[in-house]
Amino acid sequence: MIRSLIVAAVVLAGLKLLVTWFEPRAVFFPLRGEDETPARLGIRYEALRLRASDGVEIAAWQLEPDSPSVDIVYFHGNGGNLSLWLPVFATLHSFGYRVLAIDYRGYGLSHGRPSEAGIYRDAEAAVRHAASGRGPGRPLVYWGRSLGGPVAAAAARALAPDAIVLESTFPDKASILRDNPVMRVLNLFASYRLNTLGHLRDVRSPVLVIHAERDTVIPFSLGRALFERLREPKIFLTLKDGDHNDLYDARNTAYWDPIHAFMNDSALKNHQSPIPNHQFKN
Repeated sequence: MIRSLIVAAVVLAGLKLLVTWFEPRAVFFPLRGEDETPARLGIRYEALRLRASDGVEIAAWQLEPDSPSVDIVYFHGNGGNLSLWLPVFATLHSFGYRVLAIDYRGYGLSHGRPSEAGIYRDAEAAVRHAASGRGPGRPLVYWGRSLGGPVAAAAARALAPDAIVLESTFPDKASILRDNPVMRVLNLFASYRLNTLGHLRDVRSPVLVIHAERDTVIPFSLGRALFERLREPKIFLTLKDGDHNDLYDARNTAYWDPIHAFMNDSALKNHQSPIPNHQFKN
């Protein structure tokens, strides 16, 4: 009996160590460096260095349209870096949205290594910078895409925005693994939760949830489950065409028209005052 208990303890400890090593490698796919900037597209921007609460320095871009109507803080997905996501930022800029986008620690020119707790600290640094520098009369909106969904939600806990956009994302990490019995067992030993719903439990900002019916990365059912469990006010945008990574073309009116309507809603424009909630604690 004692030998069996010792073997079981060794196996469990081994699984914990394996999952701890594997988890960040399964969640984050960063590209180092920077090979494209908004300047190549003729976009006026500022390259920023922001410092997270634990001292890690992260890279950010602030894209500046001539007459901005909304301030957006954009949290990209788990792959690439700012250069890879430049087409998204450029399209938002073309519509007159002022965009602050960050590379999470370990991505692009940002220092450090990515972790769930770390990227939440990066997000907090970004939204506090955005709130301090936005112009009067402009709503502050957090936009989280895919992995950026729980990041935007965590940022909203630290500083409540005027609105939140959650695109192609999920309720939490466990929901993504629910149909894989092996991964569900391994997740018992994991530390990452990526709990979009949990972070938004006490946030009252209006939320727009966007999901494509044919999303082959994050199933449509997860976007819908996220929406159903969010508190009001909320809007769900179903996209009949498109997959996970091909929605943001400026000519895609089925995508952009509802987004513009959400951004220009009079109630959103009258909200106007981010309220500090509580800082993220590891």
